[in-house]
Amino acid sequence: MSELSAPEGAAAKSAEGQASAAQREADALYQNGRLVARAGRTEVDLETKEIRFDEIHNSEHLMIPEECEFRDYRILIQRIGYATKIQRGEEHKGRVLRGVVCDLLGYREK
Repeated sequence: MSELSAPEGAAAKSAEGQASAAQREADALYQNGRLVARAGRTEVDLETKEIRFDEIHNSEHLMIPEECEFRDYRILIQRIGYATKIQRGEEHKGRVLRGVVCDLLGYREK
């Protein structure tokens, strides 16, 4: 009887995925494994299953109607209090979202 094993490339990709997951930044939002925005002050409310962000900036690549990953959570943006585009020379450039409320969908796979 012979054993079936995963191709060498699959094992390497799996190890790569684990390394990149371990290197994720605490203030970053990800979609499809790609950093798409940065978060300011954050409040996680497990009781109401919501995450509230004071500010999300550099978010041009963030697809708002799609699921995101933040820290160990899978989230979906539900409400945005205010959105603007900051001019050059400001500390945070690009699209800025303020007063953002997200539904906590669950925990991301590691």
